[in-house]
Amino acid sequence: MAERATSAMGGENLLFLTDEQLRKGIEAMFFAYRGFTADPDRILETQGYGRAHHRALHFINRTHGTTVNNLLSTLGVTKQSLNRVLRTLIEDGLVESRVGRKDRRERNLYLTEKGEVLERALSEAQRERMRAAYRAAGPQAVAGFRQVLEAMMDDEIRRQYNAMRDRRT
Repeated sequence: MAERATSAMGGENLLFLTDEQLRKGIEAMFFAYRGFTADPDRILETQGYGRAHHRALHFINRTHGTTVNNLLSTLGVTKQSLNRVLRTLIEDGLVESRVGRKDRRERNLYLTEKGEVLERALSEAQRERMRAAYRAAGPQAVAGFRQVLEAMMDDEIRRQYNAMRDRRT
């Protein structure tokens, strides 16, 4: 990262951000998140689901056969909270829980065909929004945005993120 990095907006030295610049960034993050979740929220609402269901579907899809414990760690939620979400998804035929091959006490999670259809619709809505934003911002901004997001992660969360990213590449 360059020591003399400057903002395209006004040439301010990014090493010395003012409270006002930080506040604007925080507010932009809040509103961007609202936009990022708006389309999936509309889809989820029609089926009586919420964001917790979306997150579970997303990470089960990204890591086929993940265990309940891995999902708990990834999502950072309580066991009780995750169990409520998984129970609904399993009862509704979106997720299948299989006994582990190596350890029969483990439960491996997979999306059913119905779950894959819903997850694809949710993810496609977000990919379209990200694709449009990335195109508008340009490749340098995309790389910078990813660096900022990764720098905001706690060390343990960054390790999980990198491990998940490395498994997919």
